[in-house]
Amino acid sequence: MYRAYLLHRTPYSNSSLLVECFTKEHGRFPAIAKGARAGRKSGAVTLQPFNPLVIRIAGKGEVKTLTGYELESTAPNLQGRSMYCGFYLNELLVRILARNDPHEELFAHYENALIALSSADEIEPALRQFEVALLNELGYGLQLEVEVEKGNPIKPDTYYTYELESGPKETKLRDRNSIMGSTLQALAGNRPFQETERNQARGLMRRILAYYLGDRPLKSRELFTQHFR
Repeated sequence: MYRAYLLHRTPYSNSSLLVECFTKEHGRFPAIAKGARAGRKSGAVTLQPFNPLVIRIAGKGEVKTLTGYELESTAPNLQGRSMYCGFYLNELLVRILARNDPHEELFAHYENALIALSSADEIEPALRQFEVALLNELGYGLQLEVEVEKGNPIKPDTYYTYELESGPKETKLRDRNSIMGSTLQALAGNRPFQETERNQARGLMRRILAYYLGDRPLKSRELFTQHFR
């Protein structure tokens, strides 16, 4: 038995579901829940994104079969903006995480992000923390502590440009790609986000993630924009 979350689900045949599972031991993988949409007590009610599940699986191929599933505990209360942000986390994992590539720490970061989204008044710090953790887990960790040319510690009142696959470099420019040291410190978890820092951090992480995700836009981001302009 494995603790799991569903990242995505689609109807399969007349009565089943094809689900994308995420577990600590196996990473993400596809599975078929046979008959999950049939009968009065449909398993589709249980097999929902954000529900903490315990699952049993069978099969040696790429697509497994769910032989059992149940709720482990109460699901985090994601509504409105926080729900769409949860879909964003799920889409990030589906797009950037290879199948059958376990990341135990990432599973814990995902759980913590869902809890933070359900309980925090401000959702953006939770998103930024998960994005940073995701890149770290995949080996694309960000340099947020030190300026890469001179090796000096990041200073909060200094502006930097962040070069992909390198890191922050001090700059005198004040354009849309420049970022304050205090923002880098907030991304590193060394200080809380202020309003300007939240905007800068969002722009920086969007640019960095686009580098790894490719040109195809994220559907969850489009949906969020449509509902919360």
